[in-house]
Amino acid sequence: MKKADKTAPNRAYTVLKSTAVVVGISVGFWSRPAATVAQTPQSIVSESRFCRSDLASKIDRIVQQPKFRTAQWGILIKPIETSTILYQRNSNRALIPASNVKLLTTAAALQVADQKPRSLPTVKNWLIAVNRYSDNYKADALRRRIGGQPAIRSALEALGVQANSYAQVDGSGLSRSNRATPAALVSVLEAMFSDRQSELFYRSLAIAGVNGTLRSRFRNTPVQGNLYGKTGTLRGVRALSGYLDNPNYGTIAFSIVVNQPGQSGQALAQAIDQIVVQTAKVDRC
Repeated sequence: MKKADKTAPNRAYTVLKSTAVVVGISVGFWSRPAATVAQTPQSIVSESRFCRSDLASKIDRIVQQPKFRTAQWGILIKPIETSTILYQRNSNRALIPASNVKLLTTAAALQVADQKPRSLPTVKNWLIAVNRYSDNYKADALRRRIGGQPAIRSALEALGVQANSYAQVDGSGLSRSNRATPAALVSVLEAMFSDRQSELFYRSLAIAGVNGTLRSRFRNTPVQGNLYGKTGTLRGVRALSGYLDNPNYGTIAFSIVVNQPGQSGQALAQAIDQIVVQTAKVDRC
């Protein structure tokens, strides 16, 4: 399998100084799409940053709230361009990932299509529906189209994703028999960041506060327009994995998965969003 040069790409970051936020960051060998997002109050954009040493305590306070006493959390937050881990909690725990399974499906589909160039345009047309809008029917159909689970397993193995770090039974994530560790999901994100088809993969994800399943989330926060990710939603399950741009750490790959039967989805999603917002503000100091 052909791979792109994994040398860390140079990135340009623009300090947000106005209320109109326009994101168009050049990333190595390809350019991200510009995303014009809603206006963000200056007070929120300039919200105080804090040192990396404080991130763990801030996230711990979120996940250790009494209402999450029975919750199973799996979290891994890791900058792409360094070996630093900003935060991890049960990163190798296999949890129900819901639609985050679609990251496995689409990453594998791009690997298969890369070896069959004539099929790439067809796969490309399906990616946005599967990742950005979480179309379950197309995700399951895509899995079948590329050869089922054996093809996915082989493609993910070539990307460096350990076979024992996930158990996938469908393409969509609807089945509660699916399992994945945050480490597996971050491995997919890291591998696809430098893959030949990284642009297609990245552009297929939802943009925080802009479109897809993240359209209504992270509005008026430093994350708006700066996160490209995949949501996951089942009863008692919420997940969010993707790429977060941080002006001090560059692109951060992260995966947050929480399973808690009986807990409201809103409470779980709000906690995940709080974790991401804190991560957006962390500094190198």
